[in-house]
Amino acid sequence: MKQGLVTATVDGSGTTGGFKKFCAGEVDISGASRPIQQTEIDACKAAGINFIELPIGYDGLAIVVNAKNTWADNLTVAELKRIWEPAAKGTVANWKQIRDSFPDRPLHLFGPDTQSGTFDYFTQAIIGTQHASRTDYTSNGDDTALVRGVATDENALGYFGVAYLRNQPKLRAVPIDDGDASNGAGAVMPSPVTVANGTYQPLSRPIFIYVSLKAISRPEVDQFVTFYLQAARELSAEVGYVALPLHTGQLAVDRYKARRTGTMFEGRVPSVGVTMEKLLEAGQR
Repeated sequence: MKQGLVTATVDGSGTTGGFKKFCAGEVDISGASRPIQQTEIDACKAAGINFIELPIGYDGLAIVVNAKNTWADNLTVAELKRIWEPAAKGTVANWKQIRDSFPDRPLHLFGPDTQSGTFDYFTQAIIGTQHASRTDYTSNGDDTALVRGVATDENALGYFGVAYLRNQPKLRAVPIDDGDASNGAGAVMPSPVTVANGTYQPLSRPIFIYVSLKAISRPEVDQFVTFYLQAARELSAEVGYVALPLHTGQLAVDRYKARRTGTMFEGRVPSVGVTMEKLLEAGQR
């Protein structure tokens, strides 16, 4: 826009909402915090939308409590499942139900709405089934609203992207223990290091942009995507995400230059804790 090449409209609607617009041909580029799903691939195909899938960084999902919470110094994946699974609706409503050593205090939950890729990824990683979640919690598609909710409630527990924890003194991330010592013994705190090296599991994930093949025939779109990939390492760190390793980032650039369309996840269930380098290398063969 500063170069006078184009007027760009940028909007946020959650990953699922973004894919709906992208696969309808309404937008040229869609950001996503999960891989595209088969129903969305089918919608794109029906509309004649060919796309290039490009990982641009990593993100961690933080489990967050109010800074005045003095008891939840760690949680296990099994405890998170017990809190968030559909069967917990109306029944798991007190901190003491999570762990006997926790106080007898009400449990107030905050999380993304069902249009969010964060919701999709969290339910897959923690519950084991995408979209399987209790519904009696305060939901919002805007992570900043979730930040405000947890920051004003001593009894709150919520989840959202770790980038939204920056400069939030009223919030505290909770270390998570997945029970797998190979990922790091004991509970692991989300950080750029633990997200990048794969020890913060199962709540580390790649983030993507999806680009319309037809759109990049326009020079201004091609120039923007080229810039995006070149700047991704620096800018992802600047806004609180985790940069791809240099080699992985170059593989993404190579994928774009070769105009490789489709998803790297086709024929696979996108696995939690996936390594983008292996998928990108497999796509070159």
